[in-house]
Amino acid sequence: MSGQSYEQTVEAVKWDAQGLVPAIVQDAYSKEVLMLAYMNRESLKKTMESGETWFWSRSRSELWHKGATSGHTQKVRSIRYDCDGDTLLVTVEQTGPACHTGERSCFFNVAVEDAEGGEQGGRTEGRSADRFAILGKLEATIASRDIERPEGAYTTYLFEKGVDKILKKVGEEAAEVIIAAKNRSHDELRYEASDLIFHLMVLLREQKLPLDDVLAELERRHMKPKGE
Repeated sequence: MSGQSYEQTVEAVKWDAQGLVPAIVQDAYSKEVLMLAYMNRESLKKTMESGETWFWSRSRSELWHKGATSGHTQKVRSIRYDCDGDTLLVTVEQTGPACHTGERSCFFNVAVEDAEGGEQGGRTEGRSADRFAILGKLEATIASRDIERPEGAYTTYLFEKGVDKILKKVGEEAAEVIIAAKNRSHDELRYEASDLIFHLMVLLREQKLPLDDVLAELERRHMKPKGE
């Protein structure tokens, strides 16, 4: 894992009076916030050395390896700290639910939500600020289906059938988009394009390629100097 050494990170982090720092754990693919726990120097070292998350239990006063008993481990993709150095952000590949209740995320209780299901105040700058928010929600849902495999879900069916079935559906939906465009039907094209985007995102999940990587590639191409 590239980046700073353990010694450099320990020096940069501002530990509290108990020698702890809060660690926010985020899904590396869907960007969903999964949980909040605490690390001390030893758990941070074990996390960096093992590549899986370790924390300090304030109630039991002992180290704990996430998923050691449940099997719901977290493979670390990155560890960052904020501008003040007093909070860690750990992005992970989550196996199974992150919450001990069996929920995907520990943050499943809703305190405030607007009529459209988004956070209150989230639309103060207009729809343009979050016009692609549905892609993040869709990516999170697909990731959840992949991990939990709920019986009867269409996405579960796709993952269980495997990459060949997913590729077949991507091809079929691409063909439907072409037909809809040739028919000059906005309603048909809107519907078929939605199907294509969904199946393409299922494919990205199956291939373990985050949507952010695709967006970064688009941005790289857009920023490329003219003439290249």
